[in-house]
Amino acid sequence: MKELKAFLKSKDVSKSEIFKALKISYDEGLILQYLCQLFFGSIPNISILNLLQGLFKDKEEFSYLDHLKDIRHLMELGLVKTGYSMLQDQNKESLFSLLHMDISLSEYFLQFLENKKPLDLSINVAYENHLEYLKDEFERIKLYTRLSFNPQNLDFKKDIQAYEAHIKKRLAKSKFYNVLAEIFKENKLSKKEQIIFIALLKEEYSLKNEESSSRELNSLLALVSENELEKLKNRALLDENSKLIEKNLIDYDEFSNHFYLSESILQRIVNFKRLDKDKQLRLENALKDQEIFELIEPNTDINDVIMPAKTKELLENILKQQDKKVLERLSLWGIKNSKEVEAKIIFYGPAGTGKTMSALSMAKSMKKVVLSFDCSKILSKWVGESEQNVRKIFDTYKEIAQNCKQSPILLLNEADQFLSTRVESGASADKMHNQMQNIFLEQIEKFSGVIIATTNFLESLDSAFSRRFEYKIEFKKPNFKERFLIWQKALPKNAEFSEDFKLDDLAQYELSGAQIFMVVKNTALKVAVSKDGIFSMQDFRESIEKELSSSFDKSKIVGF
Repeated sequence: MKELKAFLKSKDVSKSEIFKALKISYDEGLILQYLCQLFFGSIPNISILNLLQGLFKDKEEFSYLDHLKDIRHLMELGLVKTGYSMLQDQNKESLFSLLHMDISLSEYFLQFLENKKPLDLSINVAYENHLEYLKDEFERIKLYTRLSFNPQNLDFKKDIQAYEAHIKKRLAKSKFYNVLAEIFKENKLSKKEQIIFIALLKEEYSLKNEESSSRELNSLLALVSENELEKLKNRALLDENSKLIEKNLIDYDEFSNHFYLSESILQRIVNFKRLDKDKQLRLENALKDQEIFELIEPNTDINDVIMPAKTKELLENILKQQDKKVLERLSLWGIKNSKEVEAKIIFYGPAGTGKTMSALSMAKSMKKVVLSFDCSKILSKWVGESEQNVRKIFDTYKEIAQNCKQSPILLLNEADQFLSTRVESGASADKMHNQMQNIFLEQIEKFSGVIIATTNFLESLDSAFSRRFEYKIEFKKPNFKERFLIWQKALPKNAEFSEDFKLDDLAQYELSGAQIFMVVKNTALKVAVSKDGIFSMQDFRESIEKELSSSFDKSKIVGF
């Protein structure tokens, strides 16, 4: 407060500490001082014409026009605000267009004027909850705001480094659910993107006017830029193709030229609900009461699966339903209104070719869990019970979905006989089977979300089911190139191999992906108990021959 009073009363503005900290020109200092005197004298804004005429009235006629460039520079620094659009090219805009605009001190500058207390780093205990943590993050944004006035100030930079280390230490001791960290991790946000995100979140929590200058492009860029050149480079962080905009984390209002957190992401932060003990218990009970479902948390995404390029492209196109532009187009065309991915898919092909793994990986890419069941368990020896089980599948699915953040993917594993062609006969077993399929067809028709059925034989698929599944994707046994990549992925990374070991030779064997992983596992168990612990080609050959001889799919062995 002492420095502020000195700045307000100073007859030579250049001698005040505030002026020295800002590193601006003398005339720019006079403009800021005059605006401060008006502000603290209950006049929050004034037209630029009146300001310049009043401040530089003793000079020659119209000389005040020379000071329009000072106004523009103060705007670029984020120290003052006007009705001027911060997204326009300031170098192309006429200076004279500023004359009849109102000007006022920016919120950034007002924060800067507040007497800064020394950082309190004495509290070194765990955060009790995410709100306590957010307070520290918002304090961190204030430090970046202060730095934006003087980006080269080493003391300011040290304060930020110390405070960020302080937050990191407290987080390491904390056990609360950190929804902010989860959002950053999901979207792979850089440090600069995180700062912009938190700055906008701070505006939401501070309940300030939605027209706050802190939401403007220049203000946000000032937080993550040390100079004007960096500001130009960092504009990419907030353009229409940026990660923050593309992933629907923030929105841009063209009318006000302000940025806001998207409503969906704000609701996720403000109203998040972590799966508590009661909810977890209900989920476990829902699974315990039936014998069909298995809840799976996927740990690989679509990029972890080795598959033909065309197959991967098709799966990626399905995943692109999550893309903001795709959703907007589909909604505009009246195709869909839900933001959830909707797809009914059949994966077909020989066993071990990656059908289930691909289903799990799609779920991971969509940030969903998988609700899987073995179709063979549905067919009961008791007449009528199978129809009940079909209804139970979808009723239980809905119950479990209520305990998940997003609707799970429904996985029908080994659906061969379940989706097979209906039989026209008078036998009671056939009638039951047909009735069960009719009920299932009805449920599939009404199903909203993602359902994936895996089968070894597409030829036996009932045509009624075929019509209800939009995607039928074939999984073939891997070719040599794909087998080579699978071997690379499956082999232990820290193991020692014999001199005669050749990956090309292993890839010659016509094995499925599942068989390759099984061979590696069996070979590793054998080598682990050996004297030298070295993987040899002979070890692999023996495991491969054993796997092929025991396989129902009698794949031929290709010689070297």
